[in-house]
Amino acid sequence: MIPRIAFTPGEPAGIGPELAVKLASSGRTPDIAGTQIVAIADPELLLQEAARQGKSLQLLPFEPIEPATATPEGALHILPVSLAAPASPGRLDAANGPYVLETLRRAAEGCTDRTFDAVVTGPVHKGVINDSGVPFSGHTEFFAEQAGVEKVVMMLAADDLRVALATTHIPLKDVSQAINGESLQQVLTILHRSLQQQFRIERPRIGVCGLNPHAGEGGHLGREEIEVIEPALDTLRALGLELIGPLPADTLFTPPQLARCDAVLAMYHDQGLPVLKFKGFGRAINITLGLPFIRTSVDHGTALNIAGTGIADTGSLNAALSQAVELVRLRAI
Repeated sequence: MIPRIAFTPGEPAGIGPELAVKLASSGRTPDIAGTQIVAIADPELLLQEAARQGKSLQLLPFEPIEPATATPEGALHILPVSLAAPASPGRLDAANGPYVLETLRRAAEGCTDRTFDAVVTGPVHKGVINDSGVPFSGHTEFFAEQAGVEKVVMMLAADDLRVALATTHIPLKDVSQAINGESLQQVLTILHRSLQQQFRIERPRIGVCGLNPHAGEGGHLGREEIEVIEPALDTLRALGLELIGPLPADTLFTPPQLARCDAVLAMYHDQGLPVLKFKGFGRAINITLGLPFIRTSVDHGTALNIAGTGIADTGSLNAALSQAVELVRLRAI
């Protein structure tokens, strides 16, 4: 079986095009060498970036009705989508917001009809997409809407650490109101099921962070643990889920506690992700759980400040591709 992976480079003014060229020319690890990689992008954008880097890039026509063939070194298969306006490294243009969304739509469509086995996404710029007149809060929410899925879960991984989020891209002041028993049960159920079905962990152990410092200190530093989190965990424990917590985040993210867990659920974005990125920045990845298809992503942004300089690191992209290929192969077992 040759996995067929869609790759969306993301914001055309960011480092995504550079990563695509490096992936083709020199940045491909052995475990993804036998994979068909289909870039969904403007061909001229990638060729211009290859010329800027002084590298040769062969763009091979993508034939969806043909059996997948491994993409050779120095090449990418291409599903062309045209830019709305010329792109320059480091210079955002709202005119290209719809272009970015169209590449994501094509990827979601291809994953839904099984043209692609998975999608790996490069970094997008949420602000410029919103400036183009299209409300956009992130890849995670976009793919959920495209797939018609009510609830998905954002999980990042680095080495043996997996951190899922109870809430994602919302202001800190809104986090407490966004956490309720129903949403926590949904997130933990999706996380538990994905660890079983996608990662083949028979009895997942999930560590759960409290929301407040010291997990509320028995109600003295907040009552969300007592009134919301603990009842939700007890309900799921009665259904057989193995849940540890709620524990203070500064306690849960220590080696002895992490050794007990297959994944951690953080209550908000910046509670869990600084720890994960400290552990594995440059090789950490983002995985969307709960979709009817496999989606992984780099863990970094568009890096407009270094776009066009040739110094972008492909570590996270290679890790995202490797994880996508592994999940495709586990699904086939």
